[in-house]
Amino acid sequence: MSTKKINGSQLEQMIKNGLANLRTQESEINRLNVFPVSDGDTGTNMRLTLEHGIQYAYSTAVAGDYLKKLSEGMLLGARGNSGVILSQFFKGFYVELARCAQLGVGELRNGLIRGYRTAYSAVVKPTEGTILTVTREGIEHIRGQLNRSTTVEQLFSMYIAEMKKTLALTPEMLPVLKESGVVDSGALGFIAIAEGMLKALFGEIIEADTADAPVPPKQLNFDLFNENSAFEDGYCMEFILQLMNAPKYNRHFRISAYIEDLKLYGNSIVAVQDGKRVKVHIHTLIPAKIITLSQEFGEFLTFKLENMQVQHNEHDKELKTKIHKQLAIVSVVNGEGMKSLFKDLGCDVVIDGGSTMNTSSQEFIDAFAQLDADAIVVLPNNPNVILAAEQAVKLYGADNITVLPSRSVAEGYYAIAMDMQESDNVGFRIREMRDGLQNTVTLCETTASREYTYHEISCKKGEEILLINNKITCVNTDWKQAIIDGLDAVEDIDDRETCIIFRGEGIGQELEDELLEAIEEKYPLLEAEFVDAGMSVYHWIIGLA
Repeated sequence: MSTKKINGSQLEQMIKNGLANLRTQESEINRLNVFPVSDGDTGTNMRLTLEHGIQYAYSTAVAGDYLKKLSEGMLLGARGNSGVILSQFFKGFYVELARCAQLGVGELRNGLIRGYRTAYSAVVKPTEGTILTVTREGIEHIRGQLNRSTTVEQLFSMYIAEMKKTLALTPEMLPVLKESGVVDSGALGFIAIAEGMLKALFGEIIEADTADAPVPPKQLNFDLFNENSAFEDGYCMEFILQLMNAPKYNRHFRISAYIEDLKLYGNSIVAVQDGKRVKVHIHTLIPAKIITLSQEFGEFLTFKLENMQVQHNEHDKELKTKIHKQLAIVSVVNGEGMKSLFKDLGCDVVIDGGSTMNTSSQEFIDAFAQLDADAIVVLPNNPNVILAAEQAVKLYGADNITVLPSRSVAEGYYAIAMDMQESDNVGFRIREMRDGLQNTVTLCETTASREYTYHEISCKKGEEILLINNKITCVNTDWKQAIIDGLDAVEDIDDRETCIIFRGEGIGQELEDELLEAIEEKYPLLEAEFVDAGMSVYHWIIGLA
């Protein structure tokens, strides 16, 4: 097989086969679960999480649409640390690929990278030597080896091989694994899913009757806890909190502040917000405090409380948690689609700059006041906004805010794409983001609103103009030709591999198809991804990387 692209239907079959393969190894994975704090059986938790996502999703040929519902279902059905981390991986995978109808090697690579980064960010204190490490190193070790000739089968084969190499090293990273003579159970479960997906590509479908039957819930031995027992390990709580709008509830919910409050009452915290619902896992001695805290904001959709002393946790280890973000991002955009995109990319505050993108310094100051972070990065995304952002930093009087002078949403997009969220080095992350925007070439196409002459460039009102890095470069009566002429004018266009194309307000699918056909004909090696951004002023904004 030499698959170059997969659609939503193929992806659904792959993920279902991944679940079936996980089932065949569920008992083995459960036996490996030797974490100091036992939250149940890893294999079973991962299986139940993925099952819920598959049941929640619906069949569609559009990959992004399938992933959306799969991710939502997994977030709602996540169980235990392993299930939450798995659901976050697929959330990142979806966010990266939300607007893709089909997935090629490039898209899958980016999705796998975004997946592990999202999973890392969901855990208050990530532990190396776990599923997090394995998923990260699996793709990072091969990303430079992927090219246009790589097939989807080859990508998954290489990915799995690298993950297995790291899996073998997990005992050296986590003493508890080495002491028990095992590898990480969550990582093995993830590899089982990936292997099942690869098998589907080769036509090896795992039938339901070949998989292990679902493992029944573990029966607790209540003899382990009686009136004379010490109670030191507390309770394991898991719940989904529905945030409410009624007047009696506090509608000013902030996940970072909520985590800070949770830390007062427990540890081993994983708290993830998805829209108006919050998935929480915590170990605590005083569950009533957490129930009271949570009901200030909403009501419980699901709730689980287990006595961990009964489970006889011999290696309870308290986790120290960070109470705020290491790096927060503020961006300025225009258009509902663009706002949604930048929020999905991970921006903490997205300011709508309006059609003129004239954001005031006060708006930036208000944004800074919302954040609790060691460092803040500001992406103005327009040359007319940079000074206002820099002035706001001075007025605010903080020395932990960096304005990265992004001149377009394309530069802002690639800056965020280069953010190495797994790194603890804030300076390094900011440098990577700066490199991302500096290496981006931006093309903007629109209709001239008046006559203009400057040096050798002139246009009439109503003509189509193309700007490269905010300088008018091409003029034509045909918008599509203006874009192609603009691409021709980029000196290193043959070295550029990808482009993100933001579609403006009122631009339909038919015009998108026309532009894609023209680009593919002229630049067959340039991978183009379209986003319905809905911005005004510009019909098209193109970022080349």
